[in-house]
Amino acid sequence: MQESMQEAISEEAAGEPIEARLRRALGLRSIVLVGLMGAGKSTVGRRLASRLGLIFKDADIEIEAAAGLTIPDIFAIYGEPSFRDGEERVISRLLRAGPLVLATGGGAYLREATRARIAESAVSVWLKADLDVLMRRVRKRGNRPLLQTEDPEATMRDLMAVRHPVYAAADVMVISREVSHDRVVQDVLEALDAHLSGEGSVPVAAQ
Repeated sequence: MQESMQEAISEEAAGEPIEARLRRALGLRSIVLVGLMGAGKSTVGRRLASRLGLIFKDADIEIEAAAGLTIPDIFAIYGEPSFRDGEERVISRLLRAGPLVLATGGGAYLREATRARIAESAVSVWLKADLDVLMRRVRKRGNRPLLQTEDPEATMRDLMAVRHPVYAAADVMVISREVSHDRVVQDVLEALDAHLSGEGSVPVAAQ
């Protein structure tokens, strides 16, 4: 009887839209996107939130609003350590207001306290992109403080070497390549569905 009931529930869930299934599985938890600058966290996050009927927040925008300064200005005036302190406070505040989809800055997940807060309140998704993809995207914008160096590509390589092992602690990893944003969003949905249904965290590559 119990097996028959479980089979019936599984069959019902299989016919349910993936968005509804994820909302139910998430409960009050948020979805937090992590990864390097240029990985597509904000663009994918907005579309993901729309698909799931959740609020979207960009941590960098919220930090700028709270400080009354742009991110480059915060770095220039107060330095990176002060910026990271404020970033941690803003992310904690946003997660308390969940569930939502939150795009974080590239360095946010490096802080142990921030990772712990995300683990308590959310499911983390690492959007991973190759170096050439990241550089093509970030060159379109000139407001990346950490890339204001003589060799931005070498700086990005260094960031990848330091940060990728930390991002690997995320619950889910999805590869972000030069495909449509909707394709990447669908991959994120499917990876989350697999993770939350107990199948584990399986890397998904956008085809």
